[in-house]
Amino acid sequence: MSDLKKYVHERKKRDKAFAEGYDEGYEQFKIGVVLKQARETAGLTQEELARRLKTKKTAISRIENHAEDIKLSTLEKVAHALGRRLEIKIA
Repeated sequence: MSDLKKYVHERKKRDKAFAEGYDEGYEQFKIGVVLKQARETAGLTQEELARRLKTKKTAISRIENHAEDIKLSTLEKVAHALGRRLEIKIA
């Protein structure tokens, strides 16, 4: 286990607020990463995706880097623009 993983593991055990915030933040981070990977797999730049969505490159960057509170309808539009479909799973 890396030093960072050890630190996070220990901190989560002793700090409930950190644990809750970390898990929520990590989930939001993963959404942005998944969207970026899908865009790159489709061979599109942020600017090209923005054009397809009739928005600005900065909006795409914001979604990929700060996916908190993103609307389901926005996720569906992004998936469609990438030639993909959105699947939601509750685990």
